[in-house]
Amino acid sequence: MALPQLTDEQIRTWTRSQKDRWWFENVYRGDMPQLTVRSAVTGFLLGGILAATNLYIGGKTGITTGVGLTSVILAFALYRALAKSGVVQDFTILENNCTQSIATAAGYMTSPLISALAAYMIVTGKIIPWWHMLAWMLVVAVLGVFLAFPMKRRFINEDQLPFPEGRAAGVVLDALYHGKAEAGLYKARLLGWSAAIAAVVNFLSGDGFMRLTQFSLLRMNRWLGLAEPWVWPERLDTYYYDLAARFHLWTPSILGADFRTLGLRLTLDLSMIGVGGLMGMAVATSCLLGAFINFVILAPIMIQHGDIIPRVAVDGTIIPITRAEIVNQWSLWWAVVMMVVGSLVSLLGRPELFRGIFRRHKRTSNQAEPDVLKSVELPLWMSAVAVPLLTILGAMVSHDFFGVPWLLAFISFPLIFVLTIICTNSMALTSWTPTGSLAKITQFTMAVFDRSNPASNLIPGGMTAEISSNAANLLSDIKPGYMLGAKPRQQAIGHVIGIFSGALASVPLFYLLFLPPAKDGTRSVTTLVSDQFAMPAAVQWRGVADLIAHGLKSLPASAVVSMMVAAACAAAIELTRIVTKGRFPLSAVSIGLGVVLPPEYVFTMWLGAALFWWQGRKHPKAGTPGHEFWVEGCEPICAGLIAGWALTGIGNSLVNVLCF
Repeated sequence: MALPQLTDEQIRTWTRSQKDRWWFENVYRGDMPQLTVRSAVTGFLLGGILAATNLYIGGKTGITTGVGLTSVILAFALYRALAKSGVVQDFTILENNCTQSIATAAGYMTSPLISALAAYMIVTGKIIPWWHMLAWMLVVAVLGVFLAFPMKRRFINEDQLPFPEGRAAGVVLDALYHGKAEAGLYKARLLGWSAAIAAVVNFLSGDGFMRLTQFSLLRMNRWLGLAEPWVWPERLDTYYYDLAARFHLWTPSILGADFRTLGLRLTLDLSMIGVGGLMGMAVATSCLLGAFINFVILAPIMIQHGDIIPRVAVDGTIIPITRAEIVNQWSLWWAVVMMVVGSLVSLLGRPELFRGIFRRHKRTSNQAEPDVLKSVELPLWMSAVAVPLLTILGAMVSHDFFGVPWLLAFISFPLIFVLTIICTNSMALTSWTPTGSLAKITQFTMAVFDRSNPASNLIPGGMTAEISSNAANLLSDIKPGYMLGAKPRQQAIGHVIGIFSGALASVPLFYLLFLPPAKDGTRSVTTLVSDQFAMPAAVQWRGVADLIAHGLKSLPASAVVSMMVAAACAAAIELTRIVTKGRFPLSAVSIGLGVVLPPEYVFTMWLGAALFWWQGRKHPKAGTPGHEFWVEGCEPICAGLIAGWALTGIGNSLVNVLCF
């Protein structure tokens, strides 16, 4: 059914009290169950699973995928099936909305783990104790929640801003529960089948699973004499290189640099197909362009020129040139400049994000009118009390756990609060949260006071990203609740439940995936960045911290030149995007991301994006089977590929740690 909403004229002329009264009388569903035990438990468990998949994919690509619509479809299908079997009553639309709020909050808790906190460990060489990490994440995330609610009354109640991603979730929920249930069940089946296919393929590629199956269960090492288990290689070109070595075939190279040295491989990773489908053709093509320029053109030239060379380790061993060495020795710098300049120009090119914060409304004052939503809104006095207390607590954990000076910790918070408002306004208008560029503003601002201590810019920058993203994402989650008549107070509680779910799921998994113990039980930060997990977001943050600490004097002259060229190109690309109102197909940030990502992942993501783009062009007409499968089913298919592959990969890591 059509969701009730105010007209543009009413939004412009009515006071907030009039709008609140209209919502309370026409939309609010006060008696409908919302934050129930089952919705909280379902959201908590579902959020933990989706947080785990986000951490896995984030470690590979530096990208965290949205999980809101995925959780809506999964919860709907689960409870609709249980209701049909007579086990339980069906989920109400508001219970489902609350579940997606919890799951979404959990999914976004992985961001600091793959960026600021990982970069801090790489730069300092220190492993953060798990409880330090957990406490810091919880404090700053909950601070974002309490910052959000004063803005909620402005951005949602009064200005009625669109929050496109949240509105999409509200429209999908309304469609599922009022007439299009079959469409929801169909998408759930697509998600389930794509997850199953990805899980089977990754199971065959998992060394831990294959060793457990072939050696521990089937005893094939005894009756077949296998020294190593058979594994379906994730890198498809392995077969060719084995044949090339055996029969002296041609080995691909550029200017004498082997393709494998440059990281130019072919991989079978279905999760990257899913990530590419979600990111779209323009972003994937920009990433591919960055990878091509760096690894096909620039890296071979710099290796031949001698600016990228084998290094000698502390113990005297030779570290050969690899993709990671290419990035760390030379490519990182122009990639970081491309991403930072691109994101800042893009941010500054959206003046509406800043005007929206400070504009004044010529409306009748609300002071004398009663607050009809007093019983359902989160009381503003709670924010007034909680924000100062959590600010002090945030400064304390930043100082005690990471060594951020007290003064800098407190100085950073006013800036963080302003940037959080900008981030939330951006989410309200575009569903884009510019946390990367806003965090860099904090990093560079803190560097004015202290360049020598990496924690002084990394940790406040991480706080900017975490606080602003939690505030913005909470309001995006509240938007569908506002459309459907939910109690915002209960959604705030649900968001906090999701924060705990995501933190409790992702922090232990972080140590398992990225800091696995050696045979003697010790852990080392050297395992944070690996062939399997490139940690591109952490590498970018580390690059900014290194630039702040050391400046340009320690870099080769060619790297400095590449940075200047990258800055000019990034500014030109983003200005062109602004002038053409987003029609220009390239993105400077995505080009830089393509440099720090493994080229094999970039190419696979591009294949995924190209597949869904081509099928979308082939089946443009709504209502046809092809359109229903490839266009309307794009998100569940991609989410299934990501979840199936990631969860199986996590399981394989668990088997390796616990069994071998």
